[in-house]
Amino acid sequence: MGVEQKLGDMGIVTVSLEKAVDWARTNSMWPMLFGLACCAIEMMAAQASSYDMSRFGMELMRASPRQSDLMIVAGRVSRKMAPVVRRLYDQMPDPKWVIAMGDCASCGGVFNNYAVVQGVDEIVPVDVYVSGCPPRPEGLINGIMTLHEKVRLEHLSKWK
Repeated sequence: MGVEQKLGDMGIVTVSLEKAVDWARTNSMWPMLFGLACCAIEMMAAQASSYDMSRFGMELMRASPRQSDLMIVAGRVSRKMAPVVRRLYDQMPDPKWVIAMGDCASCGGVFNNYAVVQGVDEIVPVDVYVSGCPPRPEGLINGIMTLHEKVRLEHLSKWK
């Protein structure tokens, strides 16, 4: 009695290299710790046991930009902090993505003055915006799932 008779006719499982790489990139994103204001507490809550972002492959937040490929900007960015945000973004390896979490990171929020950047997209390219002041952990998880869908649709030829 051979293996074929025990297992039955299961066929051959094949997948293209591009789909395998997209699956791996999607399910192993490592976000960088970058909490600037009250949105950071909601980001920490999304990482905790009630919402558990580790089911998306985000086991822990990285403190080093060289080990992360997702920057979640949670909170307002001051003009003094803007060069630091850009430097950290430049130190991240390619491919890299950015989520602007909250109204302050998206458009400056209620801080319409000279000291606060009116949207982090003035400094770094943003892939997904999560609205709310502060957004709930469910909103951040929805933003992450939106980013996952965007990454799945990207092609490897973009990163040559």
